[in-house]
Amino acid sequence: MLYYLLLWIDKTFDPPGFGVFQFITFRSAAAAITALLISFVIGPKIIRALKRHQLGEQAKQELIDIGQHKSKAGTPTMGGIIVLLALLLPTLLWANISNMFIILIFITTSWLGLVGFLDDYLKVIKKMPNGLRGKYKLIGQIIIGTLIGVMIYYFPDTFPRGYEEFRSLTTIPFTKNYNFDFGILIIPLSIFLITATSNAVNLTDGLDGLAIGTVSIVALALAVISYVSGNATFSYYLNIMHLRGADELTIFCAALFGAGLGFLWFNTYPAKVFMGDTGSLALGGAISCLMILIKKEFLLPILGGIFFAETLSVIIQVTYFKYTKKKYGEGRRFFKIAPLHHHFEKSGMHEAQIVVRFYIIAIILAIITMATFKVR
Repeated sequence: MLYYLLLWIDKTFDPPGFGVFQFITFRSAAAAITALLISFVIGPKIIRALKRHQLGEQAKQELIDIGQHKSKAGTPTMGGIIVLLALLLPTLLWANISNMFIILIFITTSWLGLVGFLDDYLKVIKKMPNGLRGKYKLIGQIIIGTLIGVMIYYFPDTFPRGYEEFRSLTTIPFTKNYNFDFGILIIPLSIFLITATSNAVNLTDGLDGLAIGTVSIVALALAVISYVSGNATFSYYLNIMHLRGADELTIFCAALFGAGLGFLWFNTYPAKVFMGDTGSLALGGAISCLMILIKKEFLLPILGGIFFAETLSVIIQVTYFKYTKKKYGEGRRFFKIAPLHHHFEKSGMHEAQIVVRFYIIAIILAIITMATFKVR
């Protein structure tokens, strides 16, 4: 909204320097800074409010024997409210909110944030141990995944001009001049990716700073990818799909990066607040939605490799346990505990050490992701 005001002032009065607000790069930087400042301003207030109402994390019995987890019980949760406010407000202020890319990413993030908030509300306030029942959470994820897929496939004309040409295509990593066409399967693909990624980020949110720090790294890489995808010069040079208007998503990604850093200030070890499902489901859904919109679905397992590994560790653990129980009469564990980050904790690594090493891996994966545009 601020974007429209500044654009009107520039066109009406032509004051010196106001032309800079037209540029994606400037507005992206402004969105990141705004998100960071909002986090710093509202963060302490929301944390105090959560403490005052005693909305704290309950102790996880399966982790009680890990010393550094004993003190986590009672730490305020539902801190995803901080992230979402710091992400969505700068997007409204600095982005072109008539752009369909922005509309869909905004709706996706808000909707899954609401689903996550309901889950946290039932667990923390209503004291229901399991929170929102899994099938209802899944319905919420399916609804938004269906919306994204249907809008892309059946209403590509609502996007900036030229998107209909690429509506069901996706980039194949490490290949040149070849894209895969999903056709109408783009709809179930959208449902699967949004459901899987939102749950994967939720699984990753188990150590102080792990999920939000990794999401911030992914957001920075997505900001670059969104910008070059929407820029005619860069997309031509890199020989990738030119998605007119997709560079507006750079502003959202920059806001996500700023909001992530702002929340990490309070969530780093030892955490003063936890993100909860309010943040993790929304941010996971936002990442997958971004990848779908900019036609880079096959890059998600690389860029989101940390989330992929965490989810895979849970699948392996459950599958192996069921297999050994059927074969030997008792279930055995492949990992000491799942998800993967807790396995390393059980192996004797300190929480902060695990988090930093996961950050390093996430950065390497982000570099590999961007390298796929040239290594073909």
